[in-house]
Formats: sequence, structure tokens, C-alpha cells
Amino acid sequence: MDDRARITLACLDLAGTSVADGGVVEKAFAEALATQGVVPGTGAYTGSMARVREARGQSKLAVFRQIFPDEDRARAANHAFECAYDSVIDRVGLTPVPGAEAAMDELADAGVRVCLMTGFGRATLGRVIDTLGWWKRADLLVCPDDAGGRGRPYPDMILTAALRLQVEDVRHIAVCGDTANDILSGHRAGASIVAGVLTGAHDRARLDQAGATHVLESVTDLPDVIFHTTAAIPAPR
Repeated sequence: MDDRARITLACLDLAGTSVADGGVVEKAFAEALATQGVVPGTGAYTGSMARVREARGQSKLAVFRQIFPDEDRARAANHAFECAYDSVIDRVGLTPVPGAEAAMDELADAGVRVCLMTGFGRATLGRVIDTLGWWKRADLLVCPDDAGGRGRPYPDMILTAALRLQVEDVRHIAVCGDTANDILSGHRAGASIVAGVLTGAHDRARLDQAGATHVLESVTDLPDVIFHTTAAIPAPR
């Protein structure tokens, strides 16, 4: 097997891919919009939520900037989103997608490094990892703040992970996420495997349209895709 095709890094999205969403992210967006006077039953709300759904996977601040051209309003809405999401965590906690932890362990056992990445800000990312107890489960955690502020659909977060973990070739990377923006960022980064999962925001048709190399029922199927498509080799330690 050509070494250039072997996967040494798996970049996994959080909400909707590794972490069960259950509509929590969308609810937090709705609560954040309400703080800016955009409420259900209005055309502004309908249009804003349509944009939210289309932009899922992007930096949350970037989404609010699309809705509110005024930077102060965008940042205020983003802060309200983080508070709303944190409040949900405090009330009901978070749950991994069934089998996600086992899938990450299987990848790690085969020498594939795991990077968890998200469109959340750094503080919310930390809350998620704290709640799940995942600080030692991944080799790296990346959010837009770690990539100069540019999240998906740009390739920056994936390339940041590749640099920090000293990946020799971008074709050694597998990307897995639940949105079209996950798929686009994976292709832009040059990953060999860019898999979509059906446990989150976008359906099979949307993931196919975005160019997913594989559409999986969940992240639990990713190790089989990696091991059957390529011969995984240990990353440098």
C-alpha cells in the first residue's frame, strides 16, 4: 500500500458527530437571536434560522456576522449563544454519540491520532470537554481561535492540526463531520477521507452534494472506513 494513502490523523467534529446534539445547538442559536430582538413568528427569525441551518459547522461568530452586519451585535449574539449553550450543559449535561468513545479508542489503538474540532469558541469547547471528561481522549483540540479565527468551510483548522501533530502529507488525514461545511473544509485541506455522518445537522443528500467521500450512519463506522480504505500507520510520537 502506498504510504501516501495511509491515515495517521482523524479530525472529528464535536456536536452532531462525536457529541449528541438533540437540537441543543439550534435552540441556543434561537435564544441568542432573541437577545437581539429576532423572535419566532417574524420573517427575520425565519430567515435567520434558515441561514443558521445552512451555515452549521461554521464558526458561531461567523454565522452571527452573516446575520448581523454590525460587529457589536454579532459579538453580543455570539456571547448570548455561548451562555445559552453553557446553561444547557449545566441543566442536562452532554452525551457522546453512542459508540463514539469506542471509535476514538479504536483509532488511537491503531496509531491514528485523533483531533476533536469545533465551530465553538475556546471557552465553550473547554466546557464541552470538561463535561465529557475527554481531556485525555484526544491528541489535540482545535477551534477557530486556534486557526487565526477562520473556521469551516476554510481548511485552516485541519491544517493547524496537521502542523501541530506533524502530519507528513495531507493525504494522511481523515475528516468526519455532520455538515456540508465539514465536508468542504476537508476537501480544501486535501484529506483523503472526508466522511459525513447522519447523526447531526445535514442529511444524506446535503452531504452527498457537498462531496462526501463516504456517508456513514455514525462516527462508529469511521474506523472500518479508515482500516479498509487504507493501512493505518503509527504517527510519530
